[in-house]
Amino acid sequence: MIVSMTGFAAVAADLPGVALSVELRSVNHRYLDLQIRLPDELRAQESALRERIGAELKRGKVECRVSLNRTAPGAAALAVDADRVKQLARAASDVARQVDGAIPLSVAEILRWPGVLAEPTVPPEELALRVQALVGAALLELGASRAREGAKLAQALEERCAAIEVQIERVAPRIPAIHAAYVEKLSARLREAGLDPDQDRLKQELALFATKVDVAEEIQRLGTHVAEVRRVLGAGGSAGKRLDFLMQELHREANTLGSKSVDAELSQASLELKVLIEQMREQVQNLE
Repeated sequence: MIVSMTGFAAVAADLPGVALSVELRSVNHRYLDLQIRLPDELRAQESALRERIGAELKRGKVECRVSLNRTAPGAAALAVDADRVKQLARAASDVARQVDGAIPLSVAEILRWPGVLAEPTVPPEELALRVQALVGAALLELGASRAREGAKLAQALEERCAAIEVQIERVAPRIPAIHAAYVEKLSARLREAGLDPDQDRLKQELALFATKVDVAEEIQRLGTHVAEVRRVLGAGGSAGKRLDFLMQELHREANTLGSKSVDAELSQASLELKVLIEQMREQVQNLE
């Protein structure tokens, strides 16, 4: 399966007293460029997260953003610290005995006293485990996103491989005729110059010139490279660099085809091939 380097994933979880979310974004890059943004409470997790993400992703510019927001607890989530209330009550009684006319504490004042209401919290160890689990879920979602994008890119590459083969099939049968026409054209010029093209020396020169414009090898190599592109697409995995190399080879053959051309249709085919190969190269840049 071919995988794109472009993808996005977002997952979230509600924990006691906090809302945790993880976002992963990735775009194309020659290597793995990983940026991790963490709140201060999770700064110690950076090394572990970097190792986890690096084990899953091989290429791409990846941003991992972890957010932690404190949430307002509901009434059911609040717990009264009984010991704290007893301490406060004893302190209030001592004050009442020592100060005439002291006003007793109201329930609202007691509840507002620091430490009386215990808000739900998540222990640091559990929070670290939940972050790891969320990042794992985000990686799965990102992988699925990149796989979907990769399937689209693979389809686009396959369509252009087919278009290249159409150009090859159009040109290949004409190569012998183009070759013969070029030799005849050179022979006619020699005759116009008063020379006999059937002389052995001139025959050798004609054969040499004809060889310089023979594009049969280029056509054959174009077909071979297209077959290799299909093989790599079928094999899947991290194929971006291999396909990028094949794009260079395809472009080289198409360029040589154009430079050797002595026929308008051959020149047009070379131009069409270059356009198709450039489109493929742009798509390949997004593959892992």
